[in-house]
Amino acid sequence: MKFREDINALRAIAVIAVVIFHFNHAWLSGGFAGVDVFFVISGFLMTMIIVKGLERENFSIIAFYKARVRRIIPALAFLCFALMVLGCFLLSPIDYLNMGKHTSASLTFTSNFVYWKESNYFDASSIEKWLLHTWSLSVEWQFYLLYPVVLVVLNKFLNLKQLKLLLVAATILAVLLSIYVTSNTSRAAYFLLPTRAWQMLAGGLVFLYPIALGPKAKSFGLTFGLGLIVLSFFLFSAETPWPGYAALLPIIGACLVLVSNNGESVLVDNRVCHLIGKWSYSIYLWHWPIIVAGFYFSLGENWWVIGLPLSVFLGALSFKFIESKTLADYGLNKGRYLLKPLPAASILAVFSLVVFQTNGLLNRLAEPERTLIASAIAAKEDWSYPEANKIIGPLKVRLISGKTDKNILILGSSHAEQLYPYVKSLDSDYNVYFLTNGGCLATPSMKHPKWNCDNLQKYQLLLDNVKFDKIVTTFFNFDVYLSDNDTKRQQQFATRTKEYDIFLSNLKAASKEIYLILGEPRGEEFNPPAAIRHGLKDFMTEEDTRKTYAIHQKALSHFTELDGINIIDPIEHLCSEGICRTSNHEQGFFYRDNNHMRPWYAVKSLTYLEDIFR
Repeated sequence: MKFREDINALRAIAVIAVVIFHFNHAWLSGGFAGVDVFFVISGFLMTMIIVKGLERENFSIIAFYKARVRRIIPALAFLCFALMVLGCFLLSPIDYLNMGKHTSASLTFTSNFVYWKESNYFDASSIEKWLLHTWSLSVEWQFYLLYPVVLVVLNKFLNLKQLKLLLVAATILAVLLSIYVTSNTSRAAYFLLPTRAWQMLAGGLVFLYPIALGPKAKSFGLTFGLGLIVLSFFLFSAETPWPGYAALLPIIGACLVLVSNNGESVLVDNRVCHLIGKWSYSIYLWHWPIIVAGFYFSLGENWWVIGLPLSVFLGALSFKFIESKTLADYGLNKGRYLLKPLPAASILAVFSLVVFQTNGLLNRLAEPERTLIASAIAAKEDWSYPEANKIIGPLKVRLISGKTDKNILILGSSHAEQLYPYVKSLDSDYNVYFLTNGGCLATPSMKHPKWNCDNLQKYQLLLDNVKFDKIVTTFFNFDVYLSDNDTKRQQQFATRTKEYDIFLSNLKAASKEIYLILGEPRGEEFNPPAAIRHGLKDFMTEEDTRKTYAIHQKALSHFTELDGINIIDPIEHLCSEGICRTSNHEQGFFYRDNNHMRPWYAVKSLTYLEDIFR
């Protein structure tokens, strides 16, 4: 195929958008849609390669796979190698083990599954994951594995016209699937191939149904298509359920650019697009680890001043010395087995897995540091809230059966769930119902836009079905999911305050005794990885931890339904003489992250709640 400036420009625009978005969401709120543009390009090119080969009757699946290996793996493997070498010396073992896990997943092109499984309320922040961006490479690779096999098999039974119609139908169904799954489980929709395949198939349809356009139509199609893409970068944000129907905008835009096949416009045929497009894959590979490095080593808010040009510079070097050549081309150890991309990547993937399985090569450290880090690793997985054991209508409830017909309801987020091991240890006479949703509050507007909070927010169904003698709820994450925009933030605060008053009123109508548990001590000093990474003290002052609840205190002063509600302040009980301890020598860290208690600590420390269950 003749080199197409428009495709190269699409790559440039896509990677520029993604990089800007990752460095600062506020600069380009929908820049993540650049990944979707990449998917369209991949679908177009892969369909062209496969279908042309089938028409000439010389298509080879093995040759196709080899070409993809040569194109994708060398630059990716070198990035992973560099990170693993540097990580061994610069990262704490708890961070290095995560790097090992994610490197192995990236090199085996399963990272989208790993990040999907990790994308829950207790997951580490995305900014701590050095290879998070490789999820998109995994999606593409999975498409590359399946797509040629499917087309080759179908080609044996269908003619080209029938095959094209079948792909049209498949694309439509895939779009509908993506819209449905996005509206129900958006995290799966974001990371997995079935809900992303339509974007690549859409690119394939552009090749299968070429349209001959005149100069004016080409110019209009290119300009309008680029306009749709750029519009999506500003119109959408991280709060937009994605991909779903919203992703149609950049996908249609990219398809219009491909249909127009106009490489002569100055919009696409210019020096910037030519270079950035050529380096786009390597820039994409390097930009995210550079961003993570800025966070990890606390390089400041202005790290982007260095990080942005550094991403382009390393991308250019990677293209020149790795992408555009194989190591064997240099004549150094030519033909040696280890210099071939696939075996080299496989060895690195195995080593990375060993790093993960050995807790970041923990045994290389001496005591007492090794014990401290082992405690931090154990803390991350230390959570004992079980699955629901009772279904009431559409609600999933965890029930601890008591010895009487009296009932207590505990409802809230994960901070309600952390009460479970303590309540379980009491062997109370009450039947204790837990109705929870991690990361959610019971009021409508207080939830992550991509999370389903129905199990908690439909609490009234449970109140209508069960008579509760006491109700306990937590007041922890009132300040989450607030906008960075001051005006919008104030509006959200006012809405939340009104909603929470209604919530409290509903609880008071359902039970005579209501308990509102405020937030526990929290802060990075409690977070095991952060405490080790930055050498933080084993305590936090009561004054500092109370400062983190400024919005909660403001909200409490605005509530009108607090009369008759028993308010419990955990900080009064968990801190002593102005100091809130984060760990001890015997059992290590008290928390699993910066705000959730480990089960043993909950059992030990929540005794101030005992009277509720007696």
